[in-house]
Amino acid sequence: MRKSHRVVAVGAACAIAGAALYGAGAAGARQSTANSTHEPYNIGQLVKDIDTYYGTTADSNGVYQASPDSPYAKDLARIDADARAYIDKAARAAHRHGEKPAVMFDIDDTLLLSLDYEKRYNYTYNSTTWNDYVNRADRPAVFGSPELVRYAQSKGVEVFYNSGLTEAQRTAAVANLKKVGADVNLDADHMFLKDKANPPAYLGDCATPGTWTCTTVQYKSGTRKHIEDDLGYEIIANFGDQYSDLDGGFADRTYKLPNPTYFVA
Repeated sequence: MRKSHRVVAVGAACAIAGAALYGAGAAGARQSTANSTHEPYNIGQLVKDIDTYYGTTADSNGVYQASPDSPYAKDLARIDADARAYIDKAARAAHRHGEKPAVMFDIDDTLLLSLDYEKRYNYTYNSTTWNDYVNRADRPAVFGSPELVRYAQSKGVEVFYNSGLTEAQRTAAVANLKKVGADVNLDADHMFLKDKANPPAYLGDCATPGTWTCTTVQYKSGTRKHIEDDLGYEIIANFGDQYSDLDGGFADRTYKLPNPTYFVA
């Protein structure tokens, strides 16, 4: 199952005044016009804005791609530059203090871009089509993200992944990440995926075998807590395209990547 409580583009419409606001750092996804007396955003216009933001084009195989010259790519480049400078500084400081620095990455739309799925299914979600899409293992990289993963590793920083993808999707996720060049620490000790049948003991407050009540924030922050408290790492940076990837603490700094196509509470 994809990220829980997924809200489609209609929800994103109420979250932003324009898709480009995401990369500019606006906290639009936490705003709402639901109770406003003003006319809501027009869905057709919003889809056009999203396409403009991504520079969406279909390649020779009919796959929708983002443009490397798009506002989306430029926003990512600014985030990437800031993150690199910060990782370099924070890693050196952590090593001086005898700490084990780590970074955490979400996967969907943080490392692997799902724009083609969103376009093909008109910004709606279906578990069957999503699973088929993930298992194709051919999503393109989010611009700059594989390079950032390798950069963190080059600075002596341990790389971890924390995703709403399931254990059943692990093989495809690993294959796809390798394909885009994010081939760093893709083992089960570093890639944390949802296992509702046999959840880890550290999520015991919201998950037991066969029973899963964890929210996205509980699942992801609980995993970060495990990495810090049980494994002894200091998470210097946490990267995600949703605020629910980032909320809950256990990271020194968070980086919100732009995603105007859906919102996960």
